[in-house]
Amino acid sequence: MKIAVTSQNKKTVTQHAGRCRKFWIFEIQNHAITDKSLLELTKDQSFHDSSPHQPHPLDNIDLLITAGMGQGLVRRLQSKGIKSLISHEKNPEKAVFLYLQSL
Repeated sequence: MKIAVTSQNKKTVTQHAGRCRKFWIFEIQNHAITDKSLLELTKDQSFHDSSPHQPHPLDNIDLLITAGMGQGLVRRLQSKGIKSLISHEKNPEKAVFLYLQSL
């Protein structure tokens, strides 16, 4: 499983997922984090500035965790089979851990 977490400042879970250009990507196996990497998008690759009908660098994730996003992005992700989760947790790794605990 792959989980992306919005983190524009590279430190906390941030809002405005549609405009975010920095995402922590967590690889999950057996309910544990096995890898973490930073994905930095160009402005035209942000969800807000890219076409929902074109391939996107985050098309291969299973879940997007963010502090805030609009319904348009929720629908866009759903159309690609990607779940979304609004989290009030500020620490990206803890947000992923809390999600994994809920499974």
